[in-house]
Amino acid sequence: MSKRIITINNLSKKYIIGENIHGRGARTFRDIFDHKLRSLFSRNSNKKHQDTILWALKDVSLEVNEGEAVGIIGRNGAGKTTLLKVLSRITEPTKGTVTLRGRVASLLEVGTGFSGELTGRENIYLNGSILGMRKAEIKKKFDEIVAFAEIEKFIDTPIKRYSSGMYVRLAFAVAAHLEPEILLVDEVLAVGDAAFQKKCLGKMGDVAKGGRTVLFVSHNLSAINQLCPRTILLDNGRVVRDGATGETLQCYAAMMTSADDPKGNLSSPRLRLSESNPHSRFKWAYIYILNSQGKFTKEIRFGEPFEIVFGGCASGKCEMVLIGLGLISKLAGVIFTTHQTYNGLPDTLPGGSSEFRVKIDPNMLAPGMYEIEIAAAGPNVSDRIPVATELHILSIPITPDRSWYTPHKAGVVDYPCRWSVVIPSKNPFG
Repeated sequence: MSKRIITINNLSKKYIIGENIHGRGARTFRDIFDHKLRSLFSRNSNKKHQDTILWALKDVSLEVNEGEAVGIIGRNGAGKTTLLKVLSRITEPTKGTVTLRGRVASLLEVGTGFSGELTGRENIYLNGSILGMRKAEIKKKFDEIVAFAEIEKFIDTPIKRYSSGMYVRLAFAVAAHLEPEILLVDEVLAVGDAAFQKKCLGKMGDVAKGGRTVLFVSHNLSAINQLCPRTILLDNGRVVRDGATGETLQCYAAMMTSADDPKGNLSSPRLRLSESNPHSRFKWAYIYILNSQGKFTKEIRFGEPFEIVFGGCASGKCEMVLIGLGLISKLAGVIFTTHQTYNGLPDTLPGGSSEFRVKIDPNMLAPGMYEIEIAAAGPNVSDRIPVATELHILSIPITPDRSWYTPHKAGVVDYPCRWSVVIPSKNPFG
């Protein structure tokens, strides 16, 4: 039976805007005296005080077991980072309790826990000491940390001279390799390049498989889907959903859709007027996605065919070279590109509007978040929109025979391979 390593009971965190200047955050006797004096002579003091209260967390209760990898998602301001700061003891809760059974390593902001005047080498030993590790233990892990961070040439340089990418690489390497029982990671990994992010996700997976606990805050839903079997959705400081990642991502997508369109049906296409090249004779004007019922949406069920519709406007006739569309996974990069060429066909596009349609049937995309890129190129034409719209493939299968599918299956496509089993009558190798 798994051991409980994090227990959170009715946790709340209240902020009062401006409090650090005149209220509890005051650091000198004069500041405190000024605050009391202002309160005494202000008739509306209580009303103003009440109007500035912000609950970053409200009555949050959670339990996390040893060895779990748990994702935390939500809109900006939902309380994700505040929760990790409370768990890291950077911020004290207003009320409620947190029980942690084990050493905690956190990577929340660039610079947290490091001294800029010390070298990379010195900061590794400093952080290990903070975690309660002996010098011999840190020395044993030292070479592995430096190799992972890829900063061998700069290990004896004061880290105030590091780039933000070098800083994050070292901070993550220290946090992941010094064997804390609990690893807390915020969106700070976005500072690194794609290759390093992939490397970090692999390391966090290894940490969880090794019996340690990972809490991962990210807006990269594909990364959450890949790493975390369980995900918590926060909104306005409260837990909206806590369960299997696939179901939680669907809940989040529905919440975001209703925020964009109160009717929840996206009854009109989303226009995206292009300003990428003001000199292009052709400019993109709109893009939208149609599901198998022909309704506007950004959410497609796993296995469901869909159609991408996009159009633009030409100022006069255009001899087009190509129209292109690309589908990009937020985690894995480009999945595919497709083009419609117009070589040798003069005046293919007349002045005015033109519309293009690309049908994805069958849809073999694995559940996750994708981006769609569109481009046009030709004489006097050059217009490209890298992120024209987003697409969310839900883990709910379109047909019953796909019910076996799990969102944690590796890969970004579910290619329909044909299998057969043959039992030879004799050994083919003699």
